[in-house]
Amino acid sequence: MSSFRTIELSDPNFENSGLRFLTVKTPNLKGRGDICLYVPNVIDSITDLPIYILLHGVYGSAWVWAMKGGAHVTAKQLMESGKIRPAIIAMPSDGLWGDGSGYLAHQSQDFAQWIVTDVPKAIRENISCTSEKSKVCIGGLSMGGYGALKLGAEFPEVFSAISAHSAITKFSEMSFFVEEALESYQLCDAENDVIDVIKRNLKDLPAIRFDCGKSDELIAGNRLIHQQLDSFGIAHSYEEFEGGHQWAYWQKHVESSFRFFDGKVY
Repeated sequence: MSSFRTIELSDPNFENSGLRFLTVKTPNLKGRGDICLYVPNVIDSITDLPIYILLHGVYGSAWVWAMKGGAHVTAKQLMESGKIRPAIIAMPSDGLWGDGSGYLAHQSQDFAQWIVTDVPKAIRENISCTSEKSKVCIGGLSMGGYGALKLGAEFPEVFSAISAHSAITKFSEMSFFVEEALESYQLCDAENDVIDVIKRNLKDLPAIRFDCGKSDELIAGNRLIHQQLDSFGIAHSYEEFEGGHQWAYWQKHVESSFRFFDGKVY
């Protein structure tokens, strides 16, 4: 029996490039949520492929990691060359609140639980090569990097690894991008900076890596988180590369997320 009142899964006869689309209705969103999936071809007996969740940034939705970032193309190339082992690439929407939900729990909708609970459950119930044994990793860019770091640190029992690109690290940095006043988020939890969550879970964190472009307006916050993690003695990987807050950067560096996840779940 399904955990969701309604489900729509794309028809394989009309899918392309290994991409599938799944829509479920959930109380956490008080409506429907979309998930774009890359599902590799594997033998029927495989039922525990890991799930790598990629969170998008502001203005986007479930399609952008694939249709602007080519994440499924990169994943397929890495899998076919043997550089990473097969995995499901899950690219959910953020819930489509305003310019970006922040993947946070607002008073009326819980965009965090949509990602943490609903997305893995929907995939396990509808994609046959996954099961309760499927390990889950979380990554993302910009607002999605913020979501990955925050949710990964907050729910270490769910996620095996975290990878972020060009991440927002303080909730106040959302104001750089969104039209909505930050007060309109009506947050249930007042401490929503990445470091706040990490400090609450210092002894139980997933594996962490993150990177940022040297020309990115968010570089200062990423450097600060790196310094803070060092000061707490938390093992992590942080890298800086040439580039700014743009798709050309994320298209190139999403490979680092896939390689990192592969090394943590197999």
